[in-house]
Amino acid sequence: MERSDMSKCVLCYDAPCSRECPNIRPSDVLRSIWFYNEKWAAANLPYDTMCMSCHALCEKKCIKAGEVPIRDLITRLFLEVRPALEITVPDDMNRLKTEICGIPLENPFLLSSSVVSSTYDMCARAFEAGWAGASFKTVCSLDIHEASPRFSAIHGSSGEIIGFKNIEQLSDHSVAENMEVFRRLKADYPSKVIIASIMGQTEEEWEELARLCQENGADIVELNFSCPNMMEEGLGSDIGQEPELVEKFTAAAKRGCSIPVLAKLTPNVASMVPAGQAAKRGGADGISAINTIKSIVGVNPYTYVSAPAVHGMSAVGGYSGNAVKPIALRFISELAKDPELADMHISGMGGIETWRDAVEYLLLGAGSVQITTAVMQYGYRIIDDLKNGLNYYLAEAGCSGVSDIRGQALDFISQTTDVIERDTVVFPSFHPDKCIGCGRCAISCWDGGHQAITLFEERKPKLDGSKCVGCHLCLLVCPQGAITPSQKRVPLRRRAEKAAARPDGVTADESD
Repeated sequence: MERSDMSKCVLCYDAPCSRECPNIRPSDVLRSIWFYNEKWAAANLPYDTMCMSCHALCEKKCIKAGEVPIRDLITRLFLEVRPALEITVPDDMNRLKTEICGIPLENPFLLSSSVVSSTYDMCARAFEAGWAGASFKTVCSLDIHEASPRFSAIHGSSGEIIGFKNIEQLSDHSVAENMEVFRRLKADYPSKVIIASIMGQTEEEWEELARLCQENGADIVELNFSCPNMMEEGLGSDIGQEPELVEKFTAAAKRGCSIPVLAKLTPNVASMVPAGQAAKRGGADGISAINTIKSIVGVNPYTYVSAPAVHGMSAVGGYSGNAVKPIALRFISELAKDPELADMHISGMGGIETWRDAVEYLLLGAGSVQITTAVMQYGYRIIDDLKNGLNYYLAEAGCSGVSDIRGQALDFISQTTDVIERDTVVFPSFHPDKCIGCGRCAISCWDGGHQAITLFEERKPKLDGSKCVGCHLCLLVCPQGAITPSQKRVPLRRRAEKAAARPDGVTADESD
């Protein structure tokens, strides 16, 4: 099942559909489908589910009545997904337990330092929902005044945010007020991990803030060397771009506390390794990455101002959301593969929305993950699908814990392309039963590929094997999923020989 199956669903708060169903909560099931957690949702459906024969009152009460096929979606889980399941619902969450620099975590999911973790009440609600901990919004002694508006976004076809820009800065509460929050959170939620993000202006201030955070209940200190939105030079990402400053201020913070210290590094560099090594020299116990990427989003063609526009002006800001995940994963793998950083904990972040996103970070070397933008869009409630999905995945894979998969993908990734095999072609395979004859594959192949696809009878695609180079652009643009990689791997020399042997250049086993 795909997100497109429920593209009309808006993932309501206090969804009317769930108030009408006596057997299950349709809104929870729909949310699980949206977050690629359909296996858990199917396994968790009661055996006496009546969706197939009920009158679908849930659909009638939906705020977009008639547009979301709730009964059909749940029925498909029961009839199509459930029979193919290999395991039942895991009976506990113990395999999610892990640690961050020796501090126990009940699961690897943390709120990252941002607006989603900026008050006692917000963190308390997140902890109650099931988050293992939070990196509190950066504590500082600066006089913070935020802009309005301060967010903008790029949306996907279903309305979801795929790229998010902010020009927000640090905590606008005083140091004393934030220390009171730490004391209350630790008293009320002793098993939750409190990460105190801090930013100082001098070595003395970094040291003092670290000391205060430990004294008031923080479990870990995170050094903000990466915020791209600072009004003054020499702060935030300006520090993260200078390894000497990273080392100096890390050492200062370590002088002030005995609890673990994470260096939160900026992606606004060619390589994060020099800053990571500098943080280690300064005494850091781990690395957090990545923070937001400097960006400009949405220049208005009539006013010439980019978004968010604040009284006719805007500024370069931090870009986040699912769109930055590929960039973040590159940095995480780079850090994890560096021999000098092998013993460093990596807390990964950047575009994580689903348990599958989190698994990618873990496979590339992260030991914990932090999330903001997805929470801003969907709420703390996403922790249910993050935990349930990851737990089901680990159980299905026969893993006893998160550490079993940490770094398992590193041997299959290279920082350069010199290891890639380039002597064979993997052809696409077309599935006529799924094809609707739109011709998108042909358009892309002719105007963006190698002119190897032509539409023939009944608007079905036909492949010219003598021209196809196996780039798989056609797979990516097909809206129906009607094209997949074939099992055929043809050596380039053999393909050329066969093409030369036929006047039309097409061989029978290279066409569909």
